[in-house]
Amino acid sequence: MLMQEPIIIAGQKVMPGERRVIELPVAKLYTHTEIEIPLQVIHGRQSGPRLFVCAAIHGDEIGGVEIIRRLAAQHQLRTLKGTLILVPVVNVHGFLAHSRYLPDRRDLNRSFPGSDKGSLAGRVAKLFLDEVVSRCTHGIDLHTGAGHRTNLPQIRACLNDPDTKRLAQAFGAPVVLNAVLRDGSLREAVADQGIPMLLYEGGEALRFDEVSIRAGVRGVTEVMRTIGMLGSKRSEKKSCVNPLFAASSSWVRTPVSGIFRAKVRLGQKVSEQTILGVVGDPFGEQEEAILSGLEGLVIGMTRLPLVNGGDALVHIARLDSGESVADTMETFEAELSGSLEGWPEELPPL
Repeated sequence: MLMQEPIIIAGQKVMPGERRVIELPVAKLYTHTEIEIPLQVIHGRQSGPRLFVCAAIHGDEIGGVEIIRRLAAQHQLRTLKGTLILVPVVNVHGFLAHSRYLPDRRDLNRSFPGSDKGSLAGRVAKLFLDEVVSRCTHGIDLHTGAGHRTNLPQIRACLNDPDTKRLAQAFGAPVVLNAVLRDGSLREAVADQGIPMLLYEGGEALRFDEVSIRAGVRGVTEVMRTIGMLGSKRSEKKSCVNPLFAASSSWVRTPVSGIFRAKVRLGQKVSEQTILGVVGDPFGEQEEAILSGLEGLVIGMTRLPLVNGGDALVHIARLDSGESVADTMETFEAELSGSLEGWPEELPPL
């Protein structure tokens, strides 16, 4: 049994077997109030992988905050091998303002790797990379849909890397999208350091979606088991979800302005001629059916019926051939429908 060495973050030493909350100083508000990024370090006694799990890089995407809260409460973390670093709120400024962005209107997830002398977004990005990412061997970044959009639980990752693909499959989300790296994103910065990382999407901004939260908690736990941070109990059932892999995806946009009435739902398979919904005027005198135009699976939708010409309505993933959509979605919904303490047994359909 190989014992761990202490880990030092923000100048604070965490000993093997210790669990500690550390606050990373970011900046001061113009009121002289200190802004800090809170994180919890769970440093196991035995050596092993070091995983960071972060949320709210976009300050209004709060679903991941609840996922991390539930992860932190799991009793099995007492036997953790390696180190787990939980960062529920990376973009503290945006979180306080219920905003996706920082006060300078910059997107933190387009500001990596950042700079000590750059914008506020750049400074936060540099701090996060230096104090958290650089100390880890794996990472999971938790997101939701942007404002007025909702996402089917899904993993986005670079599937050309075998280690990353293995973790993406272990997560157990119904869809795994082979997503290109975006300039300035955390995923790009982490990939540059050779660290396997998953991006999880599920639910919508400023809302808790119970199915997406449960899927996130289970998924992170399964990844931890896969890389050897947690043991498997005989009484626990492993996920039987066979993820649907997609090489690309596209948003279907409305050609006209009006009021959108959706005819499809998340997780539904569509063909090129499927009517996704209807856009019409308030009197119902002029209406236009919106066709899919491609075959695939609905993985995202607008939640705002009021649309202008060119607005994105439905996000469709192009699935690899031979994928069984019905089996995957039925298994996923069945596994996530069990009761959790403090929550109702019946859940709304996906």
